Amino acid sequence: MTVVVKLGSSLVTDGAGRIRRSVLAARAADVAELGEPVCIVSSGAIALGVPVLGLPRRPRATPQLQAASAAGQVRLQLAWESALRRHGLTVAQVLLSAGDLAERASYVNVRNALHELLRLGVVPVVNENDATATDEITFGDNDALAAQVAVLLGARLLVLLTEVDGVYGASAELLASGDGIDEDALGVGGPLGRGGMASKVAAARLAAEAGIPTVIASGRGDGVVRAIAAGEARGTSFTPAAKQANAFKLWLRHAKPATGTLVLDDGARDAILTGGRSLLAVGVVECEGSFEEGDAVELASADGTRIGKGIAGASAAELRGRPRGVEAVHRDRLVLY
Repeated sequence: MTVVVKLGSSLVTDGAGRIRRSVLAARAADVAELGEPVCIVSSGAIALGVPVLGLPRRPRATPQLQAASAAGQVRLQLAWESALRRHGLTVAQVLLSAGDLAERASYVNVRNALHELLRLGVVPVVNENDATATDEITFGDNDALAAQVAVLLGARLLVLLTEVDGVYGASAELLASGDGIDEDALGVGGPLGRGGMASKVAAARLAAEAGIPTVIASGRGDGVVRAIAAGEARGTSFTPAAKQANAFKLWLRHAKPATGTLVLDDGARDAILTGGRSLLAVGVVECEGSFEEGDAVELASADGTRIGKGIAGASAAELRGRPRGVEAVHRDRLVLY
Protein backbone atom coordinates (compact mmCIF):
# COMPACT_ATOMS: atom_id res chain seq x y z
CA MET A 1 0.00 0.00 0.00
CA THR A 2 1.11 3.56 -0.73
CA VAL A 3 1.18 6.78 1.25
CA VAL A 4 0.59 9.94 -0.80
CA VAL A 5 2.07 13.15 0.63
CA LYS A 6 1.27 16.58 -0.78
CA LEU A 7 3.19 19.80 -0.09
CA GLY A 8 1.97 23.22 -1.22
CA SER A 9 3.90 26.14 -2.69
CA SER A 10 4.02 28.14 0.54
CA LEU A 11 5.54 25.16 2.32
CA VAL A 12 8.07 24.32 -0.39
CA THR A 13 9.13 27.92 -1.12
CA ASP A 14 9.78 30.99 1.02
CA GLY A 15 8.02 33.71 -0.97
CA ALA A 16 11.23 35.03 -2.54
CA GLY A 17 11.75 32.23 -5.02
CA ARG A 18 13.92 30.16 -2.69
CA ILE A 19 13.36 26.52 -1.75
CA ARG A 20 12.78 25.70 1.91
CA ARG A 21 15.47 23.03 1.93
CA SER A 22 14.93 22.23 5.61
CA VAL A 23 11.33 21.26 4.87
CA LEU A 24 12.32 19.06 1.93
CA ALA A 25 15.09 17.47 4.01
CA ALA A 26 12.68 16.63 6.84
CA ARG A 27 10.13 15.12 4.48
CA ALA A 28 12.83 13.18 2.62
CA ALA A 29 13.90 11.70 5.97
CA ASP A 30 10.27 10.73 6.60
CA VAL A 31 10.10 8.94 3.25
CA ALA A 32 13.35 7.10 3.89
CA GLU A 33 12.33 5.94 7.35
CA LEU A 34 8.70 5.11 6.64
CA GLY A 35 9.45 1.68 5.24
CA GLU A 36 6.66 1.68 2.65
CA PRO A 37 6.07 3.17 -0.82
CA VAL A 38 5.54 6.93 -0.88
CA CYS A 39 4.35 9.16 -3.71
CA ILE A 40 5.03 12.90 -3.31
CA VAL A 41 2.78 15.51 -4.89
CA SER A 42 4.68 18.78 -4.82
CA SER A 43 3.63 22.28 -5.80
CA GLY A 44 6.10 25.12 -6.18
CA ALA A 45 7.13 25.18 -9.84
CA ILE A 46 5.48 28.50 -10.68
CA ALA A 47 6.65 30.13 -7.44
CA LEU A 48 10.22 29.04 -8.17
CA GLY A 49 10.03 30.06 -11.82
CA VAL A 50 8.81 33.62 -11.21
CA PRO A 51 12.22 35.01 -10.10
CA VAL A 52 14.05 32.96 -12.73
CA LEU A 53 12.13 34.86 -15.40
CA GLY A 54 12.66 38.19 -13.63
CA LEU A 55 8.96 38.68 -12.90
CA PRO A 56 8.06 40.87 -9.90
CA ARG A 57 5.15 38.65 -8.78
CA ARG A 58 3.10 35.61 -9.77
CA PRO A 59 1.60 36.45 -13.18
CA ARG A 60 -2.03 36.09 -14.19
CA ALA A 61 -1.66 35.59 -17.93
CA THR A 62 -1.64 31.93 -18.95
CA PRO A 63 1.48 32.11 -21.20
CA GLN A 64 3.50 33.66 -18.36
CA LEU A 65 2.22 31.07 -15.90
CA GLN A 66 3.24 28.35 -18.33
CA ALA A 67 6.69 29.87 -18.77
CA ALA A 68 7.20 30.25 -15.02
CA SER A 69 6.13 26.66 -14.47
CA ALA A 70 8.52 25.34 -17.11
CA ALA A 71 11.44 27.29 -15.62
CA GLY A 72 10.59 26.47 -12.02
CA GLN A 73 9.86 22.77 -12.48
CA VAL A 74 13.54 22.13 -13.17
CA ARG A 75 14.53 23.70 -9.85
CA LEU A 76 11.75 21.92 -7.98
CA GLN A 77 12.65 18.46 -9.27
CA LEU A 78 16.38 18.96 -8.65
CA ALA A 79 15.64 20.03 -5.07
CA TRP A 80 13.63 16.88 -4.39
CA GLU A 81 16.23 14.72 -6.12
CA SER A 82 18.97 16.21 -3.95
CA ALA A 83 16.99 15.80 -0.71
CA LEU A 84 16.01 12.19 -1.37
CA ARG A 85 19.38 11.15 -2.82
CA ARG A 86 20.97 11.82 0.56
CA HIS A 87 18.97 8.85 1.83
CA GLY A 88 19.91 6.62 -1.10
CA LEU A 89 16.52 7.03 -2.76
CA THR A 90 15.90 7.20 -6.51
CA VAL A 91 13.46 9.85 -7.74
CA ALA A 92 11.20 10.08 -10.80
CA GLN A 93 9.37 13.10 -12.19
CA VAL A 94 5.73 12.60 -13.23
CA LEU A 95 3.88 15.56 -14.75
CA LEU A 96 0.15 15.08 -15.24
CA SER A 97 -2.58 17.02 -17.00
CA ALA A 98 -6.30 16.73 -16.37
CA GLY A 99 -6.68 14.93 -19.69
CA ASP A 100 -4.36 12.16 -18.53
CA LEU A 101 -6.94 11.16 -15.93
CA ALA A 102 -10.09 12.04 -17.86
CA GLU A 103 -9.73 9.20 -20.39
CA ARG A 104 -9.86 5.67 -19.05
CA ALA A 105 -6.97 4.30 -21.17
CA SER A 106 -4.53 7.04 -20.18
CA TYR A 107 -5.74 6.84 -16.56
CA VAL A 108 -4.81 3.15 -16.46
CA ASN A 109 -1.47 3.90 -18.14
CA VAL A 110 -0.64 6.51 -15.49
CA ARG A 111 -1.66 4.11 -12.73
CA ASN A 112 0.49 1.32 -14.16
CA ALA A 113 3.51 3.60 -14.52
CA LEU A 114 3.23 4.87 -10.95
CA HIS A 115 2.73 1.37 -9.56
CA GLU A 116 5.82 0.15 -11.41
CA LEU A 117 7.93 3.03 -10.11
CA LEU A 118 6.80 2.28 -6.57
CA ARG A 119 7.43 -1.44 -7.05
CA LEU A 120 10.99 -0.63 -8.09
CA GLY A 121 11.51 1.43 -4.95
CA VAL A 122 11.46 4.76 -6.79
CA VAL A 123 9.84 7.85 -5.26
CA PRO A 124 7.58 9.55 -7.84
CA VAL A 125 7.38 13.33 -7.47
CA VAL A 126 4.14 14.38 -9.15
CA ASN A 127 3.05 17.84 -10.25
CA GLU A 128 0.52 19.37 -12.62
CA ASN A 129 1.90 19.82 -16.12
CA ASP A 130 1.25 23.56 -15.98
CA ALA A 131 3.53 24.29 -18.93
CA THR A 132 0.97 22.80 -21.33
CA ALA A 133 -2.31 23.04 -19.39
CA THR A 134 -4.69 25.75 -20.54
CA ASP A 135 -7.98 24.98 -18.80
CA GLU A 136 -7.54 27.07 -15.64
CA ILE A 137 -3.92 25.80 -15.86
CA THR A 138 -4.76 23.22 -13.23
CA PHE A 139 -6.91 20.37 -11.96
CA GLY A 140 -8.25 23.13 -9.70
CA ASP A 141 -5.19 22.97 -7.46
CA ASN A 142 -2.64 20.39 -6.37
CA ASP A 143 -4.78 19.36 -3.41
CA ALA A 144 -7.28 17.97 -5.91
CA LEU A 145 -4.43 16.41 -7.90
CA ALA A 146 -3.11 14.71 -4.75
CA ALA A 147 -6.54 13.29 -3.99
CA GLN A 148 -6.86 12.03 -7.56
CA VAL A 149 -3.44 10.37 -7.34
CA ALA A 150 -4.38 8.76 -4.01
CA VAL A 151 -7.57 7.37 -5.53
CA LEU A 152 -5.72 6.22 -8.64
CA LEU A 153 -3.14 4.34 -6.55
CA GLY A 154 -5.60 2.99 -4.02
CA ALA A 155 -3.43 4.60 -1.34
CA ARG A 156 -3.74 3.58 2.29
CA LEU A 157 -3.28 7.19 3.43
CA LEU A 158 -3.31 10.73 2.02
CA VAL A 159 -1.44 13.45 3.93
CA LEU A 160 -2.03 17.09 2.90
CA LEU A 161 0.72 19.18 4.47
CA THR A 162 0.34 22.89 5.04
CA GLU A 163 1.87 25.72 7.10
CA VAL A 164 -0.73 25.50 9.86
CA ASP A 165 -1.51 22.66 12.24
CA GLY A 166 -4.74 21.66 10.53
CA VAL A 167 -8.26 22.97 10.03
CA TYR A 168 -9.49 25.57 12.51
CA GLY A 169 -13.09 26.15 13.53
CA ALA A 170 -15.02 29.38 13.91
CA SER A 171 -13.59 29.94 17.41
CA ALA A 172 -10.01 29.40 16.19
CA GLU A 173 -9.85 25.93 17.73
CA LEU A 174 -8.01 23.14 15.92
CA LEU A 175 -10.51 20.56 14.69
CA ALA A 176 -9.40 16.98 15.27
CA SER A 177 -12.05 15.71 12.85
CA GLY A 178 -12.88 17.20 9.48
CA ASP A 179 -16.22 15.45 9.19
CA GLY A 180 -19.00 18.02 8.90
CA ILE A 181 -16.78 21.04 8.18
CA ASP A 182 -18.44 23.85 6.23
CA GLU A 183 -16.08 24.56 3.30
CA ASP A 184 -17.74 27.90 2.56
CA ALA A 185 -16.55 29.29 5.91
CA LEU A 186 -12.88 28.57 5.16
CA GLY A 187 -10.22 30.86 3.72
CA VAL A 188 -8.78 31.17 0.21
CA GLY A 189 -5.28 30.62 -1.11
CA GLY A 190 -2.24 32.80 -0.65
CA PRO A 191 -0.18 34.71 -3.23
CA LEU A 192 2.19 31.81 -4.01
CA GLY A 193 -0.27 28.97 -4.50
CA ARG A 194 -3.74 28.42 -5.87
CA GLY A 195 -5.44 26.49 -3.13
CA GLY A 196 -6.43 27.30 0.41
CA MET A 197 -7.91 25.40 3.32
CA ALA A 198 -11.19 25.02 1.46
CA SER A 199 -9.43 23.21 -1.38
CA LYS A 200 -7.69 20.91 1.10
CA VAL A 201 -10.97 20.05 2.79
CA ALA A 202 -12.59 19.35 -0.60
CA ALA A 203 -9.67 17.12 -1.59
CA ALA A 204 -9.73 15.32 1.76
CA ARG A 205 -13.43 14.60 1.32
CA LEU A 206 -12.88 13.27 -2.19
CA ALA A 207 -10.23 10.83 -0.97
CA ALA A 208 -12.25 9.87 2.11
CA GLU A 209 -15.29 9.09 -0.07
CA ALA A 210 -13.01 6.70 -1.96
CA GLY A 211 -12.17 4.92 1.28
CA ILE A 212 -8.81 6.60 1.87
CA PRO A 213 -8.01 7.99 5.35
CA THR A 214 -6.85 11.60 4.97
CA VAL A 215 -5.10 14.03 7.29
CA ILE A 216 -4.49 17.78 6.92
CA ALA A 217 -1.53 18.75 9.11
CA SER A 218 1.50 21.00 9.47
CA GLY A 219 4.40 20.14 7.18
CA ARG A 220 7.02 21.66 9.44
CA GLY A 221 9.21 19.79 11.90
CA ASP A 222 10.75 16.33 12.01
CA GLY A 223 8.90 13.06 11.72
CA VAL A 224 5.55 14.54 10.70
CA VAL A 225 4.63 11.97 8.08
CA ARG A 226 6.08 9.08 10.09
CA ALA A 227 3.90 10.03 13.05
CA ILE A 228 0.72 10.34 10.98
CA ALA A 229 1.41 7.08 9.13
CA ALA A 230 1.88 5.34 12.48
CA GLY A 231 -1.56 6.52 13.60
CA GLU A 232 -0.53 9.38 15.86
CA ALA A 233 -3.16 12.10 16.17
CA ARG A 234 -1.96 15.10 14.18
CA GLY A 235 -3.89 17.88 12.50
CA THR A 236 -7.38 17.22 11.18
CA SER A 237 -8.40 13.76 10.04
CA PHE A 238 -11.22 12.70 7.71
CA THR A 239 -13.01 9.41 8.19
CA PRO A 240 -12.90 7.14 5.12
CA ALA A 241 -16.06 5.67 3.68
CA ALA A 242 -16.75 2.15 4.90
CA LYS A 243 -17.48 0.79 1.43
CA GLN A 244 -15.16 1.47 -1.48
CA ALA A 245 -16.35 1.35 -5.08
CA ASN A 246 -14.50 -0.56 -7.78
CA ALA A 247 -11.70 1.13 -9.75
CA PHE A 248 -13.86 1.98 -12.77
CA LYS A 249 -16.54 3.67 -10.71
CA LEU A 250 -13.93 5.60 -8.69
CA TRP A 251 -12.47 6.88 -11.95
CA LEU A 252 -15.89 7.78 -13.33
CA ARG A 253 -16.98 9.59 -10.18
CA HIS A 254 -13.79 11.47 -9.37
CA ALA A 255 -11.66 11.77 -12.52
CA LYS A 256 -13.95 11.84 -15.55
CA PRO A 257 -15.46 15.33 -16.03
CA ALA A 258 -19.10 15.54 -17.04
CA THR A 259 -19.89 17.43 -20.25
CA GLY A 260 -23.68 17.39 -19.98
CA THR A 261 -26.68 16.53 -17.83
CA LEU A 262 -29.60 14.18 -18.39
CA VAL A 263 -32.78 15.06 -16.50
CA LEU A 264 -34.87 11.95 -15.81
CA ASP A 265 -38.56 11.36 -15.33
CA ASP A 266 -39.68 9.74 -12.07
CA GLY A 267 -39.90 6.28 -13.56
CA ALA A 268 -36.37 6.34 -14.94
CA ARG A 269 -35.03 7.78 -11.69
CA ASP A 270 -36.62 5.00 -9.63
CA ALA A 271 -35.45 2.33 -12.07
CA ILE A 272 -31.86 3.47 -11.57
CA LEU A 273 -31.95 4.14 -7.84
CA THR A 274 -33.88 1.08 -6.68
CA GLY A 275 -34.04 -1.27 -9.64
CA GLY A 276 -30.42 -1.29 -10.74
CA ARG A 277 -31.55 -0.74 -14.33
CA SER A 278 -29.92 0.96 -17.29
CA LEU A 279 -31.16 4.38 -18.36
CA LEU A 280 -33.16 4.38 -21.59
CA ALA A 281 -33.53 7.47 -23.75
CA VAL A 282 -37.30 7.36 -23.31
CA GLY A 283 -36.78 8.24 -19.64
CA VAL A 284 -34.79 11.41 -20.40
CA VAL A 285 -37.05 14.46 -20.25
CA GLU A 286 -34.29 16.99 -20.85
CA CYS A 287 -30.81 16.77 -22.34
CA GLU A 288 -28.48 19.62 -21.33
CA GLY A 289 -25.16 20.34 -23.00
CA SER A 290 -23.39 19.04 -26.07
CA PHE A 291 -21.74 15.64 -25.73
CA GLU A 292 -20.87 12.56 -27.75
CA GLU A 293 -21.11 8.85 -27.08
CA GLY A 294 -18.45 7.95 -24.52
CA ASP A 295 -18.53 11.30 -22.72
CA ALA A 296 -19.53 11.49 -19.07
CA VAL A 297 -22.92 12.98 -18.19
CA GLU A 298 -24.52 13.76 -14.85
CA LEU A 299 -27.93 12.30 -14.07
CA ALA A 300 -30.50 14.48 -12.33
CA SER A 301 -34.07 14.05 -11.16
CA ALA A 302 -36.79 16.47 -12.28
CA ASP A 303 -36.25 18.69 -9.22
CA GLY A 304 -32.58 19.18 -10.15
CA THR A 305 -31.10 16.79 -7.58
CA ARG A 306 -27.91 15.16 -8.90
CA ILE A 307 -28.25 11.41 -8.46
CA GLY A 308 -25.29 10.03 -10.38
CA LYS A 309 -22.93 10.11 -13.33
CA GLY A 310 -22.58 7.79 -16.30
CA ILE A 311 -20.94 7.23 -19.66
CA ALA A 312 -23.28 8.30 -22.45
CA GLY A 313 -24.33 5.50 -24.78
CA ALA A 314 -25.36 8.00 -27.45
CA SER A 315 -24.77 11.62 -28.34
CA ALA A 316 -26.86 14.54 -27.11
CA ALA A 317 -28.35 14.92 -30.59
CA GLU A 318 -29.45 11.27 -30.62
CA LEU A 319 -30.98 11.39 -27.13
CA ARG A 320 -33.07 14.51 -27.68
CA GLY A 321 -36.59 13.51 -28.63
CA ARG A 322 -36.59 10.46 -26.29
CA PRO A 323 -36.25 7.79 -29.01
CA ARG A 324 -37.43 4.30 -28.03
CA GLY A 325 -34.95 1.44 -27.97
CA VAL A 326 -31.91 3.66 -27.38
CA GLU A 327 -29.81 3.12 -24.27
CA ALA A 328 -28.67 6.43 -22.78
CA VAL A 329 -26.43 4.95 -20.05
CA HIS A 330 -25.78 1.28 -19.34
CA ARG A 331 -26.13 0.23 -15.71
CA ASP A 332 -22.51 -1.03 -15.61
CA ARG A 333 -21.26 2.38 -16.73
CA LEU A 334 -22.87 4.59 -14.11
CA VAL A 335 -22.20 5.46 -10.50
CA LEU A 336 -24.75 6.76 -7.98
CA TYR A 337 -24.01 9.64 -5.65
